[in-house]
Amino acid sequence: QEHYGGLNGLTITWIGDGNNVLHSIMMSAAKLGMHLRIATPKGFEPDLRITKITEQYSKEYGTKLLLTTDPLEAAAGANVLVTDTWISMGQEEEKKERLKAFQGYQITMQTAKSAASNWTFLHCLPRKPEEVDDEVFYSPRSLVFQEAENRKWTI
Repeated sequence: QEHYGGLNGLTITWIGDGNNVLHSIMMSAAKLGMHLRIATPKGFEPDLRITKITEQYSKEYGTKLLLTTDPLEAAAGANVLVTDTWISMGQEEEKKERLKAFQGYQITMQTAKSAASNWTFLHCLPRKPEEVDDEVFYSPRSLVFQEAENRKWTI
């Protein structure tokens, strides 16, 4: 909101694990007037109960929702590209399997080619290079440090 001046009509794309951070976005995006596009590998989708509620919110608030396994399809037209850790606390033993499942999900400038011309990048940190490459993470499009500062004020 700080960057775009408002959220209504923006498209936010999540590329990564169907985790708690994604669930939070799913529960709020439509209420804020944001279209949501989600790409997760097969077997790593968001919780089905959250997905059903999100579908209802999308209808109620007149927003669009896309769930896919194709990161490039999800990135198409996105104003905001978002990812998070692929290996959360307690999943360390799954690291090898998860890294294999998430191949092709790293956010890169190639991913952003089909995004909107004003695209930005968010990640709630700490970030691993396999999730987003340095070119995107350290680019002027990356708002991760402003995001971290804003989170600090909510603590």
